[in-house]
Formats: sequence, structure tokens, C-alpha cells
Amino acid sequence: MSISANVGRPPFRRAYAFGLITALFFVLSWAGQFVTQYYVELRDAAEHGQPFQFTEFLIQFGASTFENWQSEMLQLVWQAAGLAALLYWGSSQSRESDDRIEAKLDALCRASGVDPVAISEATNRAA
Repeated sequence: MSISANVGRPPFRRAYAFGLITALFFVLSWAGQFVTQYYVELRDAAEHGQPFQFTEFLIQFGASTFENWQSEMLQLVWQAAGLAALLYWGSSQSRESDDRIEAKLDALCRASGVDPVAISEATNRAA
């Protein structure tokens, strides 16, 4: 009897739904940017009495796309990756919060008449 490698795996659409929806939003917004910028360039060319040049439009579209990506995506990537790196390296904020929470819990246990060391030992044995 052979066991399939896909046993227990959800279907592709379900497993990657977030990525697929994100990609769909990306494609739709990029297409929207393309269409609106295309019509703006057509109108500007007509107002100035010049012929519309598609190659010039593509260069301008590429430049505006990269400006958007630079200003939005790089900021987001820095915030997510930078904060994750700082947390991983143990910045003072991340370490301080864990130590402070543990100290507060210990103080609450003592105030309630419970030995925090006994709770830690019991938790370690259960794990």
C-alpha cells in the first residue's frame, strides 16, 4: 500500500489563498495604474498637439511603477524585516518587555500567596 505525498495537504487554492488573493490585488492595481496613466498620457499628448508615443509611455509607466514600489514596498519591507531582525537580535525593547512581564507575574504570584518558583517547576515538569 503506497501513501500519497498529498495526504493531509489542503488543496492548492486553500493552502495558498492569501498569496493568490494578494497577487490578484497586485495585478488589478497595477492594471488600474496602467489604464489610468495611459489615458492621462493620451490626453496630455492631445492637449499639446503631439502624437502619442507608446514607447515613451512605457518608460514613464515603468518609472512611476518603480517610484511607487520604492516609496511603499521598501518602507514596508524595512519595517517588517527590520523589526524582525531587531527582535531576533534582542533589542532592548524586546528583552525588556519579556523580563518586565515575568517580573510582574512573579510579583502578582507573591501578592496572591503563590510561590512563583513552584509554578515554574510544575510547568517545566508538565512540558
